[in-house]
Amino acid sequence: MNEANESSNIVNLSQRLDPSSGRGGDLLNAVRNIASRRLQQYVGNMFEHVDDALFDLAEKAENNAAQMHYFDGMREVRKRRPVIERGFLAQVSRELNDFASGTRSSAGSSGTSTPVPGSVELSLVADNELEESLALTSMIGKNETRLSRELFAVNQRLSVICGGTRIEDATNPVGPALLAQAFRQAMRELSADMRVKLIIYKLFDRYVMASLEELYQETNAELMRAGVLPQLRHEVVRNTSGGTGTAAGSAAASAVDVSAPLPTDDSEASAELLQTLRTLFSARRAHPTVPLSAMTAGPLPTANELIGALSVLQSQAAMVPMAPVPAAATMSTLDIAEQVLHLKEQLFTQLGSLRGQRPGQIATIDEDTIDLVGMLFEFILEDRNLPPQMQVLLARLQIPYLKAAILDRKLFAHRQHPARRLLDGLADAAKSWSEESDRDGRLHDTIKAIVERLLQEFDDDMTIFDRLSAELQQFQETNRRRAELAEQRVAESTRGREKLEQARRRAAREILNRLGDHSVPPLVHGVLSRAWANYLVLTILRKGEESNEFREALRFVDAFIASTKPARTPEARRELLQLLPGIERALRKGLANVAFQDADIEKLLAQLHIYYRQQLGEAPPAPEQAQLVDAAPAPLPIPESIQPLTETIADLEDEAAHAEPAEEAMPADVRDELERVKALRPGTWLEFSSEEGHFERAKLSWVSPMSGRYLFVNRRGLKVADYSPYELAVVMAEARARVLASNALFDRAMDAIVDRLSHEETRPGEPSP
Repeated sequence: MNEANESSNIVNLSQRLDPSSGRGGDLLNAVRNIASRRLQQYVGNMFEHVDDALFDLAEKAENNAAQMHYFDGMREVRKRRPVIERGFLAQVSRELNDFASGTRSSAGSSGTSTPVPGSVELSLVADNELEESLALTSMIGKNETRLSRELFAVNQRLSVICGGTRIEDATNPVGPALLAQAFRQAMRELSADMRVKLIIYKLFDRYVMASLEELYQETNAELMRAGVLPQLRHEVVRNTSGGTGTAAGSAAASAVDVSAPLPTDDSEASAELLQTLRTLFSARRAHPTVPLSAMTAGPLPTANELIGALSVLQSQAAMVPMAPVPAAATMSTLDIAEQVLHLKEQLFTQLGSLRGQRPGQIATIDEDTIDLVGMLFEFILEDRNLPPQMQVLLARLQIPYLKAAILDRKLFAHRQHPARRLLDGLADAAKSWSEESDRDGRLHDTIKAIVERLLQEFDDDMTIFDRLSAELQQFQETNRRRAELAEQRVAESTRGREKLEQARRRAAREILNRLGDHSVPPLVHGVLSRAWANYLVLTILRKGEESNEFREALRFVDAFIASTKPARTPEARRELLQLLPGIERALRKGLANVAFQDADIEKLLAQLHIYYRQQLGEAPPAPEQAQLVDAAPAPLPIPESIQPLTETIADLEDEAAHAEPAEEAMPADVRDELERVKALRPGTWLEFSSEEGHFERAKLSWVSPMSGRYLFVNRRGLKVADYSPYELAVVMAEARARVLASNALFDRAMDAIVDRLSHEETRPGEPSP
């Protein structure tokens, strides 16, 4: 930010006070009291919301480990809150004391550790500290920009109190930079996970930084009442050097104008990227493709002329119908490059029509902007994260975005620029699109409508990007709520099936382990593998594996198997007779619980009575009765949700043959993909392809805590597939699935453009348009 016009009618620097004098000291004490009172209120309010925020995150955590991090953080914050609050307020008080005594840090001039305006010093620090620094950088830059007017007034009035010494955002003891650093210092008392700390920093931004406007307004009002610069007004003089020599040219300064100062940015990363782009474009211009002597003399097109020519081209583009594109349609790099050059040629032709003479060249900053926007849309048409249909739709926005970049150079500097947010939002929505998930065409038509409106309605009013972003966000929010309900139902259904399958397998294992090498009659085996196995499953589902009911059900299995041992001695017969009443009682109870009819229970018990009479040697069975005993009982009616476990037992007996290979035995490519699979988190989008060439995009919705399987749903929340980690790794190794990028389209494009420019070879000159 360039603050100017520090003449006497804006800031009267002849009005100076000595901070050590009585009046100066009183004024600083007044500032100290305002700051202490308000900051204590703000930071207290912030901590009142920490518990709720961490609890909400714990409930939504993707696994138990993450959940415990948040719960541990809650406990630690409750314990350390008083120390952190005192430490923060004490640090602010020390800054004010140093300021009053004249021993304050002068970061703005001496380069000490105090952060420069809108930034936090980044050095070779641990990843956690870097992450913390970036969070503070973003917070400081955003609030210094938002509060620029009030902060400017406070700076100027404190400067008067300090005898005319220049006070800047970074050296203001109650400015966002020093307050953020004071809170960071106080946060060193908190030994919590970095995820927890970052949440607290967000809350500090929301409840403390967001309230600073009130603090500055009260401070300014108090100092004005005391007669310190009562007529102060705030004025920002914009940079007028743009190469066009007109006011319009100044407003249209390019996003890669090397001569212009860096704008206050959303983050240090964006500012660094912008500076890199400027350097690369400057180096590009150091090797001109056309000798200066070959260029046509004449005035350079002004920004107004560029906007006018683009508006004509935009209206022509708006009249071209959007033809449907087959899903398999792709565009070669050569085709894309020709389209970019074609727009440039069209622009020169249109400029010639408007001014009656074709310009030989345009300002380098404008040409850089044209090339940069061209590269952005070339990236969009090559970006595999977007389906081909969506690539073609978004590519039609090249002219409106070139206009926006010429009108407002902050498009490439600010992550939160409305035009940038709209393009990122459209790309994010488009990423999830597939023909299967958008059968009604609502998403395709919504994106198409936004593209058409920009082509038809965008003149020079940048607020259209905000309006369209709000409409897109509302559409996305409505669909998100619907999808979440469907997704929740799919997850609950899957969770229920897994619980049932886990219970079936546990019941089957218990029966198999107890049977061991015992040879039991078909009648007994049938009861265990059908009726009683189902009872075990229901008991696990209703009561749990640690319940007394489950333990009693397992004791019945032991007793039932023991009852099949030959009873050849009086002692063995006595033991069998002691077992039988308990076996019958347990069977009646268990079979009734799995909805057997009384007649079926009596039929089964009758068969068992015959068998046990034979075991006890009481009467030889009749031939037809012996046949009943030796045969397995006929299948009995059982609940639809609980099927006999014969197949489950068979699967378990053959489980080793179908087990997934150990990780060290996997092929190298599968092992590598397995590491990527393990790093996937819910919310990640993948594209799956079938042998028939069908493509489907699906989001990782849920990772089962029981089986570890990955559940994927489409944008409507409907199930697409589920895989074990090994199965998914195999699919990815066979190139039948790939992970889609999760970062914003604009960021990906800027990184790709920097990489391209960095490796761009110097080519022989080509004729200029």
